Amino acid sequence: MNAAHILLVEDDAQIRRFVRMALQDAGYRITEADGVKRGLIDATTRQPDLVIVDLGLPDGDGKRLITEVRGWSDLPILVLSARDQEREKVAALDAGADDYLTKPFGMDELLARLRALLRRYEVKTPDGIVRFGDVEVDIVRHEVRKRGEPVHLTPIEYRLLAALMRAKGAVLTYRQLLLEVWGPGHAERTHYLRVHMANLRQKLEDDPARPRYLITELQVGYRLMGL
Repeated sequence: MNAAHILLVEDDAQIRRFVRMALQDAGYRITEADGVKRGLIDATTRQPDLVIVDLGLPDGDGKRLITEVRGWSDLPILVLSARDQEREKVAALDAGADDYLTKPFGMDELLARLRALLRRYEVKTPDGIVRFGDVEVDIVRHEVRKRGEPVHLTPIEYRLLAALMRAKGAVLTYRQLLLEVWGPGHAERTHYLRVHMANLRQKLEDDPARPRYLITELQVGYRLMGL
């Protein structure tokens, strides 16, 4: 099982340590950043499943991070801030945040907010399983099986498959996939996609040379068929 990966952008070391320990105890993987610049680097290179961000950071306002991440990704963003004025909450939500929790906060409420955001971001199915052909993807446990046998996907391969599943058969352009899976620094590197798509087909298709599910739309992008 791949635990959800959370990027925590918070400059107060004591709060960061408290949140990190609680989230790790709850089973999450954590990457920590103490400012906007480091947070943006980690958002693009570490590929988190969710971002928690403070607004009052030493090198800028957290809304800048929200706006920049929103320019290339729809991953969930939770603001955790001492700013409790309505205008601050509205501004953060307008910038692209999904939720806002004011300090001081209870850890139970924070965990509940995180669970709700992660559920909202997941592909929705009645039993938590996405199926196409002989492949089953458990979107809660991040586990993949083919004809009942486990299939190991790398984190990049799983993120690529998850993006295609969320599109529900629609074509995702090369650029859309590169932005969502790798981040803005790799938006033109289509060879990354070709390599990882070839690996996915080797693992999930019966005949990788004639794929039935992981389909190329020439000069446009990819789609996942059979959902």
